[in-house]
Amino acid sequence: MINVGVLGATGAVGQRFVELLADHPWFKLTTLAASDRSAGKPYGKIVKWRLDTPFPENIGKIKVVPTSPSAMKNVDLVFSALPADIATATETEFADAGIAVCSNASSHRMEPTIPLVVPEVNPEHLGLIDVQKDTGRDGFIVTNPNCSTIMMVTALAPLRKFKFTDIRVATMQAISGAGFEGVAAMAIYDNVIPYIGKEEEKMETEALKIMGTLKGKKVVNAPFKVSASCHRVPVIDGHTMAVWADIKEPLAKIRKAYMDYKPPIKGLPTQPAESVHFFDEEPDRPQPRLDRMRGRGMTVSVGRLREGVRFVAMGHNTIRGAAGASVLNAELIVKKKYL
Repeated sequence: MINVGVLGATGAVGQRFVELLADHPWFKLTTLAASDRSAGKPYGKIVKWRLDTPFPENIGKIKVVPTSPSAMKNVDLVFSALPADIATATETEFADAGIAVCSNASSHRMEPTIPLVVPEVNPEHLGLIDVQKDTGRDGFIVTNPNCSTIMMVTALAPLRKFKFTDIRVATMQAISGAGFEGVAAMAIYDNVIPYIGKEEEKMETEALKIMGTLKGKKVVNAPFKVSASCHRVPVIDGHTMAVWADIKEPLAKIRKAYMDYKPPIKGLPTQPAESVHFFDEEPDRPQPRLDRMRGRGMTVSVGRLREGVRFVAMGHNTIRGAAGASVLNAELIVKKKYL
């Protein structure tokens, strides 16, 4: 078993990390870090558990520690659910102290030597870990993308053999993506908010790095353009998006690509049986309420495939799009023997 910890363990994504790691077959959750005012107290006493799954009682007695490498000396890897402004320096401190970091924060995603990974899409980008280690650093940082970007690139994975230069996407994003206190009730009820800060920029840049090619010590961006329009809607969990790709192949070929799709990796505990579920016959799917927990929240669902190429994609934003993505990355890191 590999000893792991969670940074930012009391927030929305932090709680998802705790949920996924409480009984993980490869990782032993030994350390939880939060704010200084929570340090020294049992996790079960200070966390306001807000997930729709029972609180993992085996974790409740773990005493919370400060968010510093010196307080987490007995862990090999930490999962970061820190806000971006705090994560920038803190994650670097952990990596410099010899601890591996799997981060859900946006701080380091676009740095040239740090992998931005979705295991089903670009597992080879973990090679950038070697570039980090070449600098003399014992630890390293691996990031997962923005939650909406993850849904889009995973939905596009079966289509990578086709030529396209233009991707357009319009998202309908769940309120949980803004955190427990992120969207006021009076702002979102009976409403759609047509703006999410920096979300469009993340989708338009991160996708190019993820679907790019690792050449030597750097990633060459994918040769297409993404145009995004992002919107917050009154759904609790599950980001839905309409995607347009300028693929000229017959629709039958596109459908077959989804039906035949097999991810390039297997054997990871958090990986679902289907990384992409394709709704071929049902014209009104996917839907967040019906499909977000497919594959224990790790499956991206695709439907409404039409000429163009146009389709709808959906996935659970705090599982597949956040904590689950980081845990899957960590499993791939173990499989590739970087720990």
